[in-house]
Amino acid sequence: MTEQDPIKVMVVDDHPMWRDAVARDLAESGLRVVATAGDGEQAVRRAKAAAPDVLVLDLNLPAKPGVQVCKELIAHDPALRVLVLSASGEHADVLEAVKSGATGYLLKSASTAELLDAVRRTAVGDPVFTPGLAGLVLGEYRRLAAEPAPAPEAGAPGAPRLTDRETEVLRLVAKGLSYKQIAERLVISHRTVQNHVQNTLGKLQLHNRVELVRYAIERGLDDD
Repeated sequence: MTEQDPIKVMVVDDHPMWRDAVARDLAESGLRVVATAGDGEQAVRRAKAAAPDVLVLDLNLPAKPGVQVCKELIAHDPALRVLVLSASGEHADVLEAVKSGATGYLLKSASTAELLDAVRRTAVGDPVFTPGLAGLVLGEYRRLAAEPAPAPEAGAPGAPRLTDRETEVLRLVAKGLSYKQIAERLVISHRTVQNHVQNTLGKLQLHNRVELVRYAIERGLDDD
């Protein structure tokens, strides 16, 4: 996906009227809706064929739960971004979704404008959460970081070397800042922040933002 290409989106929800309305709103705003699905099995099948950039996913699905859909599709394509759009604001549901690989979590009470903004931000890797949920997720990252974790994959001795700028970006990611906020703080472009994050993921042999934040917190990079 280049900056000129429309974002490819797939909408998964078991309520046909809601699913169609969301798909229509996204398409009318210039996004490219490449598929929709009404249950978990169908979602996995169609997403593999349609290769969306962003999956807008309900958690409560027949045939296969949303968190399982998320896990399977991210395992199939680690570049996929998943935005959960759910009626549930239960903390357990939010944390389960994030652990399964979701980039963001939005409640269905969100406005159309909020949804569109969330999809666009999700497409570039920004974590998007309904207000009040971001702090919960960051707290869970900290809890996970306090638990013993498997050692990084063995290779050359010593930790991978990050540049000063990559380390600076990583600190801000660990503090819960969005890519846009990091760009403003460091007076660099949004795209430059994305590049630094991708380079850091590659060097550390990590797969997503969840793993990256955990790595940073384990090393105290979220402390001033």
